[in-house]
Amino acid sequence: QVQLVESGGGLVQPGGSLRLSCAASGSIVSIYAMDWYRQAPGKQRELVAVIASDGGTNYADSVKGRFTISRDGARNEMYLEMNNMKPEDTAVYYCKAEGVITGVGVGPYDYWGQGTQVTVSS
Repeated sequence: QVQLVESGGGLVQPGGSLRLSCAASGSIVSIYAMDWYRQAPGKQRELVAVIASDGGTNYADSVKGRFTISRDGARNEMYLEMNNMKPEDTAVYYCKAEGVITGVGVGPYDYWGQGTQVTVSS
């Protein structure tokens, strides 16, 4: 069984910074890509950033230049450094592991974390 646990959310003032972490556990053999999504109240869940197993990254236009995604493949951990934060960044942030292979040839499947609240407010 694979579990993803996010941490690092909280309250931050506009212009401030936060660092989110996502730790994947279980009998993981490989993960194709890891993603950060967010969902604000009354809105659909949206993709924030993606990092592939080769280190390639992609960002939503709304966070380019402010957020940085990184990954520790050996530990199956992922991070999101968020700088110059804005009130519109307020949302529940979720991590997703794509194309996870576990055990001996089981998968690939996708897994989600439970989310962590980020609030940007003065």
